[in-house]
Amino acid sequence: MRRLALVTGGTRGLGKQIAIDLREAGRQVVVVYHNNSAAAQEFSRSSSIPAVSWDVADFGACRDGVAHVEKDFGPVDILVNDAGITRDAMLHRMTEEQWQQVVRTNLDSMFNMSRNVIEGMRERGFGRIINISSVNGEKGQIGQSNYAASKAGILGFTKALALESARKNITVNAVAPGYCETDMTAAVSREVMKQIVDSIPVGRLGTPADIARAVVFLADDKAGFITGATLEVNGGQYMG
Repeated sequence: MRRLALVTGGTRGLGKQIAIDLREAGRQVVVVYHNNSAAAQEFSRSSSIPAVSWDVADFGACRDGVAHVEKDFGPVDILVNDAGITRDAMLHRMTEEQWQQVVRTNLDSMFNMSRNVIEGMRERGFGRIINISSVNGEKGQIGQSNYAASKAGILGFTKALALESARKNITVNAVAPGYCETDMTAAVSREVMKQIVDSIPVGRLGTPADIARAVVFLADDKAGFITGATLEVNGGQYMG
């Protein structure tokens, strides 16, 4: 059986590599994006992986989008919740909009997407849900109270859903990446990036491939005895 994997935020950064590696592992893959149509079209052209668009912060859009995917491609067996944004600011300068945008996209999306696949997974007696958190959700970070809160919330959500789903052969796990070579870190100044790399025991940034390998492992049928776990892929920067 060729299982279907649905990857949010799947046309750029970590999600792009996760989607490609899942496909190379034999999964049928569909990715979800929101705003950057040009990047999505280029990704689909180069990878032959279908890309569909909706806002993961909108429950109704997720409900309709998942229904559309399952009608066209079949039931979702693997869900990777990767979509995420940053709106960094010190809390005393952070706006309500900056807080709400990050929490809705990063954390509310966990409910919006998982809720719309979990019933089908329970009925079929199989599922793999992998939620992408962050090292900063574990240790905190200056200027990221919104981001850190959303990524920490993912860890609690993961454990609770894992407990609810275990008897149905559905595993729910989190991957907490450290700092990786993505568009997000490319915007960081050279001085700050040096400080970040100096804080990583292995002495380098991670790569999207480092994170994708962890996701592919947790998505495998043979990973059924791992649930409620957080796999920390951060070069030793934080040992929880």
